[in-house]
Amino acid sequence: MWNESTYWSGARRVYRRSRLREYGRATIKRATADLRELTRAGDKGIPTDLLNKATCIVVIPGLKKGGFIVGAEYGKGFFSCRRLNGVGWSAPGAVRIAGGKFGLLIGGAETDLVMLVMNRRGMDSLLSDHFDLGGEASAAAGPVGRNVSALTDAQMRAEILTYSRQRGIFGGLDLTGAVVTEDKDSDRELYGSAITNKELVANNMKVPAAARQFIHELDRLSSRK
Repeated sequence: MWNESTYWSGARRVYRRSRLREYGRATIKRATADLRELTRAGDKGIPTDLLNKATCIVVIPGLKKGGFIVGAEYGKGFFSCRRLNGVGWSAPGAVRIAGGKFGLLIGGAETDLVMLVMNRRGMDSLLSDHFDLGGEASAAAGPVGRNVSALTDAQMRAEILTYSRQRGIFGGLDLTGAVVTEDKDSDRELYGSAITNKELVANNMKVPAAARQFIHELDRLSSRK
């Protein structure tokens, strides 16, 4: 027997999944474009030495809000970590970021966030359900330019270095207090079933077609081959 309530409930679920899938694909395309910009920024970009040392890279593209950012969710993006042998990158996982100081700093311009995870402890935080930047994982605004010899003590000790990109220019950005959480919905849409970010990295998952260019750009930036 036809049930109108059941029909519309199912239709809403299908529509929501379709929208999530479209949004996830658009987000990973923008994250890929941000990675390309890393190679074009020259002296105004993130230092190559730090990219080569990074254990994981997180890209949150296209934050666009005026003045003070409000609301419970500031942005979504993707990350990848080095494979266990140090060569190449894992299949990407999805994350969300919310809270912190950066709502005061972004202003009205469109802003992208890049985070370099510098060691195993930072990677363990990233692969958890959620963590606080500056809490469970020490974080600092990262240096910009080719020369990393002038790293501050805070930058040298940080498990995660954080950056913003506005109008094509990279700069260090303090994200202390921001919370990074696993985006389970986006992971499910990308991989077709429920999977955690920790499982993605540990199980050497195959890179889905929608994410191949993202991983290709990471390999171009720093493959350690």
